[in-house]
This record gives sequence, C-alpha cells and structure tokens, in this order.
Amino acid sequence: MTEVQTRPAISTAQPEDFFQLLKPRVMSLVVFTAATGLIVAPGSVNPLVAAIAILCIAVGAGAAGALNMALEGETDALMRRTRGRPVAAGRVRKNDAMAFGVILSLFSVMLLGMNTNWLAAGLLAMTIVYYAGFYTLLLKRRTPQNIVIGGAAGAFPPVIGWAAATGHAPWQAWLLFLIIFLWTPPHSWALALYSAGDYAKAGIPMMPVAKGAKSTRLQILLYTLVFVPVAIAPAFAGLGGIIYLVVSVAGGLGFLGLAVRLYRSRAGDEPDKAEAVGREAALYDVKVQAKPARDLFAFSILYLMALFSALLVEALSGLGA
Repeated sequence: MTEVQTRPAISTAQPEDFFQLLKPRVMSLVVFTAATGLIVAPGSVNPLVAAIAILCIAVGAGAAGALNMALEGETDALMRRTRGRPVAAGRVRKNDAMAFGVILSLFSVMLLGMNTNWLAAGLLAMTIVYYAGFYTLLLKRRTPQNIVIGGAAGAFPPVIGWAAATGHAPWQAWLLFLIIFLWTPPHSWALALYSAGDYAKAGIPMMPVAKGAKSTRLQILLYTLVFVPVAIAPAFAGLGGIIYLVVSVAGGLGFLGLAVRLYRSRAGDEPDKAEAVGREAALYDVKVQAKPARDLFAFSILYLMALFSALLVEALSGLGA
C-alpha cells in the first residue's frame, strides 16, 4: 500500500496537450510579424537560413507560452476563458510544462544564434525572459498597466526577424515594434471589458477591474489616437508603399470609429449575464451592451494582420517604397 501511495502519478498528457502549451494562435501572429520583419529588411537571405530563423522564433514564442502556462496554472483554472488550458485542467503537470518550456527556450535561442547571428538570438532570449519572468511573475498581478508594459514582449518578433536577416536592428525595425506595442492596450482592454469578471475572480488587476469600465474606454480611445498615426507612418518611412498607405488609412479610420463607438457605449459597466449565472459561453458570446468592445477586439486583429500583410505583399512583389 505504501509503495502504491508513494509512486509518482503517471502523466496522462497527450501530444496535443503539449502543442496547446505553445499557444498556437499567439504563435501564428508571432511567426507572421517576424517573417514580415525578416522579408521587409534590406538585402537578401538564404531561404533555408530564413526558414530556420522563423522556426526558431516560433519555437521561442511557444516556449514563452509554455512557461507562462506553467507559472499561471492555478490562476488560469479560475478563469472561464483559460481554465481549459493543459496545466490549468490538470492534463499536464506544472514541472513538465516548465521543463518543456526551458528546453525549447534553450534550443531556439542557441539554434537562432548559430544559424543567423547573436543579436537576433539575444533579442529572442530577452523576449522569452521578459514575457515568462518580468510580465508573468512581476507585472501581471501588480499593476493595471501590466498589459502596456508587458506588451513589449509581443512586439519584439519583427525586430528579431529584421536582426536575423541583417545583423542589425535599425529604427525602421523599431517602428514595427512600436505599432504592435501601441496596438496591444486597445486590443487587450477591449477583451478585458467583457471578461472583467474572469480577471476579478483571478485577482488580476486588469484596467476594467482596477479603474473601472469608463476609465478603460477612455484609455482605449486615447491609445487609439496615438496608435493610428503610428500605424500609418511606415508609408512615409520607406517601409510601405501605396498599398500600405491605403490599407493603413482605411483600416485606421475604421479602428478609430470603433474606438469612438466603444467610448460612447456602456460596455463593461455591468457583468456579463452568462458569467453571472455561471453559464459556459464562447469568447464572442457577449451581451448587447458589450458588443462595441467585442467588435473592436475582433477588428483590431484584422487590422494588424492587414498592416503586416500589406508590407509583405509590397516587399515580395517589389511594389513597396
């Protein structure tokens, strides 16, 4: 009996659980923006070297996601939106997720350094540490500005891609960083406006929880007023051409219009009815009052993808600035 009690439990994790640890949806955005930075950068890169670089950046992003889930397992279990994640649901043990993340981190950083250059590898290592350590352990539970400061982690991929291609990180690469950095607060706070109950239960001081919905809606509008001109700037900075200009201006006006609509709404003023009665609800299953927040959240993803798609199309077709 004693032997049975002290025997370590056998893991029931499946391969797809470890794949989910990588946060594949987040990884896809990281890969896309990193590839844009690599392709838009001046000069040419050997296709095999480029492919390995993108693989390393993707694996590094996945490693950061695995470390985040390992550290956030108990918190994720409290939130409707995240309680199905592998560690939170108990399908993967915390130590296994940590080991998985550390191994992938070392692999991705070392291979990127040997394949391209150590500036790119250093930026990737800093991104992993920043997200898994600085943001997850220090910022997330201590300040309503957590997503503003922590958003830098998600903004690094195009800089890493540019550095992998050229060995340098000039101001044009940091302009791409700034676009994602300023995009993150409106995007994340729009989601938080109709998920505030989740964050409150988990003790995470997201802006709607700490400062209220009205203040959050105002800050989303103010960030949007700064973000939209910066999103248009590559058209005048030698990065984008006419296609990018049209996409950035048209999409920026749409983004601003949705932000104004959200500011004038009452989104987030009352808890979501589905959450209040404990009913399972999908991410987009929100009450009518919160739809302006949902719409801005959804459009923000499309707009960011459109911006980087325009840069890619112009760079690959030779139509860019």
